[in-house]
Amino acid sequence: MLSATGGAVLAADAAPNPWFDPSYVIQNWSTIVALLAEHVRLTVAAVTLGTLIALPLALIARRSRWLAGPVLGVSTLIYAIPSLAMFAFLAPLTRLSATTVLIGLVLYSLVILVRNFLAGLQSVPAEVREAARGMGYGPARQLWQVDLPLALPSILAGLRVATVSAVALVTVGVIVGHGGLGQLITGGFNANFYHAEIVTGAVGCVLLALLADLLLAGVGRLLTPWTRQVRS
Repeated sequence: MLSATGGAVLAADAAPNPWFDPSYVIQNWSTIVALLAEHVRLTVAAVTLGTLIALPLALIARRSRWLAGPVLGVSTLIYAIPSLAMFAFLAPLTRLSATTVLIGLVLYSLVILVRNFLAGLQSVPAEVREAARGMGYGPARQLWQVDLPLALPSILAGLRVATVSAVALVTVGVIVGHGGLGQLITGGFNANFYHAEIVTGAVGCVLLALLADLLLAGVGRLLTPWTRQVRS
C-alpha cells in the first residue's frame, strides 16, 4: 500500500508543469481577455480621474506657495500607505468591488501627477506668461494656450509613470477579487503553483505596461515636436 501510494504521489509530482503552455492560453482565452479588459479599464479610469484631480491641485499649489507644501505633503503621505492596507481601509466602505481598487489607484496616482504637473507649470518662464497677459490673454486662455503646452513634457512624463504604476498596482486588487491579470497570478499559486497561469498573468502585466508607456511616449512626440528639434 505504501509503495503504491508513494508511486501515485511521485507520478503526480512528475506531471508536466511548463512555464509557458500555449494550450492554456487557447483554452482560457475568453477569461484572459476579460481580465485584461478589467485591467485596462481600471488603469485608464484611475489615470483619468487622477489627472482631473491633480491638475486643479497643481494650479492651486502654483498660485499659492503656502499651499504647495500641504498639497504635496498629503499626496506623499497617501503614497506611503501600503497598497494592501489601503484596500483594507476602503473595503468596509466600498465592499469587495472594483470601486475599492479604483479609489486606491487614484489616490496613489496623485503623488506622481501633482508633482509632475506642478513642476511643469512652474517651468513656464515668467516673461512668457507676462507677455501673454500683455497681449490680452485672460487666465483661461493663458492656461490652455500658453501654460499647458509649455508644461506638456513634464505632464506627459508624469502620466507615463502614473500609468505604469497603475498597471502594476491593479494586480494587488486580487484581495478584493478585482485584480485584472493579477487574478491569473494568484490563481496559479492557488492551483499548486501552476506555472503557465502564473507566467501568463505576469507577462501580460509587463506587456500591458510596456504598451501603455510606448503609446504615451508616441503621443508625447506628436504633441511636443519642438522637444525633438531641441534634442537634435
